[in-house]
Amino acid sequence: MSNNSRAVFLDHASLDLGDLNLAPLQQVFGELTLHGQSAPEQIAERLQGAQIAISNKAPLTAETFAACPQLKLVLVAATGTNNIDLAAAHAHGVSVCNCQGYGTPSVAQHTLMLLLALATRLPDYQAAVRAGRWQKAQQFCLLDFPIVELEGKTLGLLGYGELGGAVAKLAEAFGMRVLLGQLPGRPPRADRMPLDELLPQVDALTLHCPLNEHTQDLIGAYQLSLMKPGAFLINSARGGLVNEQALADALRSGHLGGAATDVLTQEPPTEGNPLLAADIPRLIVTPHNAWGSREARQRIVIQLAENAEAFFSGAPRRLVG
Repeated sequence: MSNNSRAVFLDHASLDLGDLNLAPLQQVFGELTLHGQSAPEQIAERLQGAQIAISNKAPLTAETFAACPQLKLVLVAATGTNNIDLAAAHAHGVSVCNCQGYGTPSVAQHTLMLLLALATRLPDYQAAVRAGRWQKAQQFCLLDFPIVELEGKTLGLLGYGELGGAVAKLAEAFGMRVLLGQLPGRPPRADRMPLDELLPQVDALTLHCPLNEHTQDLIGAYQLSLMKPGAFLINSARGGLVNEQALADALRSGHLGGAATDVLTQEPPTEGNPLLAADIPRLIVTPHNAWGSREARQRIVIQLAENAEAFFSGAPRRLVG
C-alpha cells in the first residue's frame, strides 16, 4: 500500500482543539478526511473507500471490518485499543498500530499536582477564601486545614513503566522515598513488594498500571483498610483499578487523608458514579484530562504519521497484537 491511500480520522475533535499542527499527518496520505465525531452507526459508511482508519475512541467492531474489506490499517490515536476488535481486525488482514509514551510528562505532572493538592488541602483553602473565611480571620493567615509535607514521606507505585518511572523521579525531587508494588498476574520480582506488605508502609499510593483481568478492582475495601490512616490515593491510570464505592466509603469514614482520580469506570459518567456524590470529603476528580497537554497531543499527531509511514515502507512500528 502506498502513501497515496485514503485515510479517515473518525473522531478528530477528541484530539485536536484547533491548536495542533496536522501537517505531518496530512502530508503522509493521498487524502485525509476529518470527522469531529462519529456515531457508531456512521462509522462503516464513513470508512467506505478508505484504506486507513484513524480512531481515538470511535469503536471499530467485527461488523465494521466485515463491511469495509478495503481497510488495511487502523491507526489508534491513543495507547489503549479496547475500542478495536483486534481479533476481527487480524482476521480481516488489518494491521493495528497505537501511540505510546506521548503523555508521560503531562500525566506525571498531573499526578504530582493531585498529590500536592491533597497534601496542601488546596481545594479546601480555595473554597474557604471564596466563602470569605480568610477575610474574617483574626490573624494574617488561615490554617484551618492540616498541611502535610511530602519530604520524608513514602510513595507507593503500582506500575513502574515509563510513566511510573517519571512519577518516581518527580516524587524523589520532593524528598519522597519510593517503594514499588508487585502487580498481580506478573512474575514476582525482588524489587517489587507484595501489595499486602506495601500498603501499610506508604503515605501515598499512585496507580500507573493497565486495566485487565488481574487488576480489575485491584484496590478495594480490604486494600484500602490496609493503608495508613490519613494516607492518600491517586489514580491517573484506569477507573476500574479502584472499587469506587469502597473508595467513597473509605473517604466518608475518614480513614483516608484524601484521594484524587482522573479516571472513572464509565467516561463520561452520564449515568452517575459513586465518586460524584456531593458529600464525599477530601476527594478531587478531574475529567480524564491528565494526558491532554498540547505537547502530548502533538506527539500523537507525529506518532500517527510515523506509524503510517513505517507501514507504507513495509516495516510497521508500534504494532498491536
